[in-house]
Amino acid sequence: MELSASHSSLSCSTAPRSQLCRPRFNLSRRVPLPVHLPQRLVKPFSTHFRTLTMDSKIAHSFDDNGSPRTTAVQGDRIGEVKRVTKETNVNVKINLDGDAVAENDTGIPFLDHMLDQLASHGLFDVCVKATGDIHIDDHHTNEDVALAIGTALLQALGDRKGINRFGNFSAPLDEALIHVSLDLSGRPYLGYDLHIPTERVGTYDTQLVEHFFQSLVNTSGMTLHIRQLGGRNSHHIIEATFKAFARALRQATEYDPRRRGSVPRSVLILNGVISRGFRI
Repeated sequence: MELSASHSSLSCSTAPRSQLCRPRFNLSRRVPLPVHLPQRLVKPFSTHFRTLTMDSKIAHSFDDNGSPRTTAVQGDRIGEVKRVTKETNVNVKINLDGDAVAENDTGIPFLDHMLDQLASHGLFDVCVKATGDIHIDDHHTNEDVALAIGTALLQALGDRKGINRFGNFSAPLDEALIHVSLDLSGRPYLGYDLHIPTERVGTYDTQLVEHFFQSLVNTSGMTLHIRQLGGRNSHHIIEATFKAFARALRQATEYDPRRRGSVPRSVLILNGVISRGFRI
């Protein structure tokens, strides 16, 4: 298996305003913040969107399971990952505090459409560029895109201080109704209960929906439950799932000012003494 550090054709663009890496605001006056909210949790309006490029070098090493390592660049709630295998070449960049800008080109049109929902309803900037062996099928590209997105989320979350941690949303789409509940706990688990009536939507194999979320959960360390409450149309069921996931993830990643920058851990009282666990 060979890794290459030069894949400029897959770079996410940095075009002005209408594209992913535009500045959000440029006002000279700083706005006073409430005393109870740490200044470091809110960027002043005069701060520009930090741009990141996808030119980071790829680590020429492998994980214990033989999978190629991914490189990631962590900024202010921005995650950037480049993943290269024998089957795929994937670049992902996510800004959790974005403007719903989507630049997605995976070679799988229906998956691009779903990633656009993630950006639109999560208010994230999502840039995914991928090439893969889709002449065989969509399996490897679908999987590696999800693995890279999960890793980018993990990087963007950083120490998770001040976030809500939990997200919960039910999204209707005509006859379909999907409920998603998630916990950014660091413990990967997927509970999946979709009943998609057809084998394909367009050319997309509907079995890959579960595989997408399982791969994302594995690398992000997320507990995710997906439940179908209604639905007969396969497209509606899957799209409602991505919309509900985006909304729940938006809730979980947003800051709670009452936490004052603390990590949302469980508090235990043992023998009258308050203690906090190492894991959230």
